[in-house]
Amino acid sequence: MTNQNNNVVRPEVNSCINTLISGPESMAVLGEFLGFSHSNFIKRLDLEGANVNAWIDLMRAASPTRSENQEKSSWILYHPSAIKLFDEIIYSAKGKEIVFFLDYDGTLSPIVADPDKAFMTRKMRATLKDIARHFPTAIVTGRCRDKVFNFVKLAELYYAASHGMDIMGPTKNGSAVKSNNNNNTNKAVLFQPAGQFLPMIDEVYKILLEKTKCVPGAKVENNKFCLSVHFRCVDEKSWAPLAEKVRLVLNEYPKLRLTQGRKVLEIRPTIKWDKGKALEFLLESLGYENSNDVFPIYIGDDRTDEDAFKVLRRRGQGVGILVSSVPKETDASYTLQDPSEVEHFLRRLVEWKRSSNVNPTSA
Repeated sequence: MTNQNNNVVRPEVNSCINTLISGPESMAVLGEFLGFSHSNFIKRLDLEGANVNAWIDLMRAASPTRSENQEKSSWILYHPSAIKLFDEIIYSAKGKEIVFFLDYDGTLSPIVADPDKAFMTRKMRATLKDIARHFPTAIVTGRCRDKVFNFVKLAELYYAASHGMDIMGPTKNGSAVKSNNNNNTNKAVLFQPAGQFLPMIDEVYKILLEKTKCVPGAKVENNKFCLSVHFRCVDEKSWAPLAEKVRLVLNEYPKLRLTQGRKVLEIRPTIKWDKGKALEFLLESLGYENSNDVFPIYIGDDRTDEDAFKVLRRRGQGVGILVSSVPKETDASYTLQDPSEVEHFLRRLVEWKRSSNVNPTSA
């Protein structure tokens, strides 16, 4: 697997945000990542006033500004463009079945202020439809399944929603498959490992709606098996009050955990399930559990996609592609700048596949 062992080291504060969870014990874990002892880190937080101060630092770290002073050259050396090295990726995939896994926000659609308006372009939808004609394709997202399906509008895909906790299959042989949860997307439920948490998620959603309504710009989104608290439109001065409100609510729900994405706080059940687990489940469902003849390509832009990148690295299969125009610590092997480059890359894959079908010796 190309470039699998190359990493770039970012400032330590950026490496510890993978498990941002409320409570002193969890914050102590973050302290160990930062190089502090358990007791010293707790003491440091106490001296600074409250755990929420550390939260805010991490929130800023997860939302880097696009400064021209960032040294991109060394990062790009270790995480080159998937478009520029397209032939290298194709060579690695030679003789194997390509399977696509794609995040939605920031990958297939642009990041926008209002998450309800994160529409993909018609061009992207057409390209995605062509990709699905040639390769098994799954959307892996933190969004709820119904919402992301309404954005994508393609029934031939797999949908691993709510960070992989709500996995649905495509229609079979062009006919509708009855779902077991009465949704209107004509999908077959494949896996829902967090079903028992639904009442708790709904309860916390209602509480957070009430608690955050006084914070201008804050938006709480119910993704069915997880919740998102968006702070993209919140003034930075209000980040601390918002984080404190969320923390106080979750203190009463120890079976829920908090992680962070791009200007969003994610609330999920404490089960050991993430986008990486969803990727492995889908590969197994497709018959590739122990196969060396598969080449998974996972494209995503968010910190939650790193779980999938790590799985590919551990398996020594396929490639992870990070969508980012700024350096980030990542387990991905390649990069794309933005959704327009994602579309370009996918279109080249379609053209390559069509060409290889006409000229099999070129595949």
